[in-house]
Amino acid sequence: MTDTIADYLTRVRNAIKANHRIVEIPSSNLKKEITKILFEKGYILSYKFEELTAQGTIKIALKYHPVNKQSAIKKLERISSPGLRKYAGSTNIPRVLNGLGIAIISTSKGVMTDKEAKTQKVGGEVLCYVY
Repeated sequence: MTDTIADYLTRVRNAIKANHRIVEIPSSNLKKEITKILFEKGYILSYKFEELTAQGTIKIALKYHPVNKQSAIKKLERISSPGLRKYAGSTNIPRVLNGLGIAIISTSKGVMTDKEAKTQKVGGEVLCYVY
């Protein structure tokens, strides 16, 4: 598999479309950081890292609205891919839905959201948009 982040986003997207409560994803350090950001920003209910195998898995409990059963995540969009990397400097970090969504950025200071990257004045690779 060449693009593990796209696989991660696709598994979450497919689980939301099928109205699953929990999705299991093969683990990596970058995927763990993305999961932590999604939890901190309220897009997922909870997560658990399991290290039963050599690679390990991430179990993510998806968040749905109690009344109309809509997911908290409306769209997950991969921006940078292995074939075409997208980078943004500290001054031109993209805003997602006029600040309502988040862009997850891999910087030299770790994986963070677009707002955190602006406050720390660092740029990096724009991994994905979430809203």
